[in-house]
Amino acid sequence: MTMSEVFCHTFKALRHELGHDSPQDTRPMWQRRLSTASEFCRALVACGYLSEEQMQRAAQRYRLGVSRDGGVIFWQIDEHEVLRDGKIMHYRPDCHRDHDRKPSWVSYHLRRSGLLPEDWKSEHCLFGLHLLMEDIRCKMADVSSQTSSFKPQPSAIAVVEAEKTAVIMSEVKPEYLWLATGGKTEMNVARLKPLAGHRVILFPDTDETGETYRKWYEVAETATDVFGHPFTVSSILEQQATRAQKAAKIDIVDLIFNNP
Repeated sequence: MTMSEVFCHTFKALRHELGHDSPQDTRPMWQRRLSTASEFCRALVACGYLSEEQMQRAAQRYRLGVSRDGGVIFWQIDEHEVLRDGKIMHYRPDCHRDHDRKPSWVSYHLRRSGLLPEDWKSEHCLFGLHLLMEDIRCKMADVSSQTSSFKPQPSAIAVVEAEKTAVIMSEVKPEYLWLATGGKTEMNVARLKPLAGHRVILFPDTDETGETYRKWYEVAETATDVFGHPFTVSSILEQQATRAQKAAKIDIVDLIFNNP
């Protein structure tokens, strides 16, 4: 049984852990939990990262959900529209992570409630990967309105570390499809496989030693060799971040909003 099948056909654990869904509601789990009522969505607007309209668009774009206790659910849905898992995270009013509340996974709650085997392991994917299929659909619609010789160009895809960064940047720089690894150590060649053939730019967070940049650069070089298609790494943070900003391990959102 796949994770999607579990989400479509089991309800008891998630009604208890995430809210009160009706057992008669057979929509996919992400649709039933779709909401902008999370602490995260409210903080995006309150802190000036996005307007209310932008936040609503971004939440719909990434299918953001909400847990019963106000956490945001970052669903991981792959390029084939298969729901892989959901990460539940809590944010403070300043839009920074609440480190007193550790992130958890929807699959964990299902395992804890006995609705998944104890040894179940989810196959995670890039956050926002479902946007790849939506982009292809849009391009196919454009093709149908053009001559038979018209060929759409590959999408420009930007990959960052944090889901929060992808959500914000999707409105700040909408010319890219913004995806996220969910953590700096989650960047690997396998995660990049669905992006082969597209123009991809990786935006690692910065740090004092440049370690993250070097590791992501190594992954990009390996992916380029494996897939025969270039994956590039942006050096904008390494070049423009101050020493203090590198010590704070800022990302592209911090650079843009702290350097208008």
